[in-house]
Amino acid sequence: MLNPVAADVSLTPPFGWLKCRVVVPLALVSAIACGCRAQEATLESGSPVVVTHRSVPLPPKANQAPLWVALDDHLGRGTTTQRSGPLLTLNSAGQQSLRMRDGSGAEVAEARSLRLSWRLAPLAEPVDIARQIAGPFASFESAERIANRWRNQGVVARVAHPGDWEVWAPIDAEPLEGVPVRRWMRTVKTEMKAVLEGPSGGRTLTGPLMLEAPNGLLWQGGVLRGPFRLQPDAYGSWTLLEQVPLERYLEGVVPHEIGAGSPRAALEAQAVLARTWALANSHRFAIDGYHLCSDTQCQVYSDPRQASAAVRQAIRATSGQVLAWNGEPIQAWYHASNGGVMAGGDEAWAMDSLPYVQARADGSEAWVNGMALPMKDASSVSGLLARSEGAYGTNHPRFRWSRTYSAGQVAQALSAAGLPSGVPSDLSVQKRGASGRVLALDIEMSGDGEAVLLQLDGIRRTLRRLPSTLFVIETLGPDRWRFNGGGFGHGVGLSQAGAIDLAARGWSFERILSHYYPGTTLTSVQPSASSVTGQAP
Repeated sequence: MLNPVAADVSLTPPFGWLKCRVVVPLALVSAIACGCRAQEATLESGSPVVVTHRSVPLPPKANQAPLWVALDDHLGRGTTTQRSGPLLTLNSAGQQSLRMRDGSGAEVAEARSLRLSWRLAPLAEPVDIARQIAGPFASFESAERIANRWRNQGVVARVAHPGDWEVWAPIDAEPLEGVPVRRWMRTVKTEMKAVLEGPSGGRTLTGPLMLEAPNGLLWQGGVLRGPFRLQPDAYGSWTLLEQVPLERYLEGVVPHEIGAGSPRAALEAQAVLARTWALANSHRFAIDGYHLCSDTQCQVYSDPRQASAAVRQAIRATSGQVLAWNGEPIQAWYHASNGGVMAGGDEAWAMDSLPYVQARADGSEAWVNGMALPMKDASSVSGLLARSEGAYGTNHPRFRWSRTYSAGQVAQALSAAGLPSGVPSDLSVQKRGASGRVLALDIEMSGDGEAVLLQLDGIRRTLRRLPSTLFVIETLGPDRWRFNGGGFGHGVGLSQAGAIDLAARGWSFERILSHYYPGTTLTSVQPSASSVTGQAP
């Protein structure tokens, strides 16, 4: 899940170099899971309606129908009036043909292989689009917190992902204090159409397109059962989706997130978290008409057939169970390794502190007693990094690590992130969280170069070779620094290495989850039959 480098809370674009920090509350999932329709703001009575984006119908609620998971997005991007963007080829996994129907329900193709190109078609009437854009942000979490500030003012703000995470609000919305925005206005005169390629030419289709694959669809080295959808998004491009029942979705997630060979209790804990995370985040791509993606911006999802018997058993053993706080699914963050100390949520993202994810030592009684929190200075963190005995999850290859950066490599990383670059002369930690993780990293420049302050996950978003923000810096010379650190990922919630360790010690999945999310409760969701079987409601 949760890309180890995905999530900073940059308020000054681009990612994470800010001079201020804004803390916003974490909204309850249920309040936003249903989403809202495209914002349409009439500027004056009788004046033309101006929208913030191309309207896309919302997907069904995730607990009432199969999840709609994007297999490939932004299809058709790069299409011009002269040429198509990259073609999409869909292949059956067996002898039976793929069957495609258009938006009217009429069958348009039946073949073992289908090829789609793209064309721009004129709209009957031009559409004026105007919006304020905040961002880009390194994660959905960061963008959602800014969107919630606008929503608290009565503004219909939407999180979008045209390339990086952004927040879109009506052009006349009151600006947010401390949040830079840019205005975007355009008259759209064309729309993207899918074209079915054949021996005698192309046939323009009307979406959304429904695809059935009786033998499954070959996709990225695996086979997916479907059914599938091809539909437009909010940016003028298209998305290929699989409509996958929640429990089958878990079969395609759990082994890729924690490893199919993990002990039973660790697999069961991961199944509960993956289910919780999916339901709590099913509004993530509402603006584009689906629930989740299939890569590290969400949870990694691929061929469910590859799930082992142990993975399937873990999913069955925890069927329907989620972790809840005050009756709502929690934000079930997890990561690879915490290096022996759990991070608070506010050490990864700009948010209010949550009681179930706090900075705590992660190890035996001796390990806990040997650690004094908060660790706000480098010497405390160095002392932690010099120890390992008694910590949980020490077998992870990045439980302890070292990375070296030259001034040139730092400058290159800043430039790649779109940040002011010069010749770095000094790197210094300006602030640490309770777990010792770096919250603010200052990069001074030689001469008149402008200093850059990286904050929260903006640090790893920029310096991408750093496995975590739990580190100390050692100066090796005037233009070279060594980062000595521990753990892999943001450190919030369950450590997968720790869960594997504890399961091997005989802990149950319930005890493991209680250890990493104290105060939460296991509860059962009752999905509809369609969300379990995949049959249309």
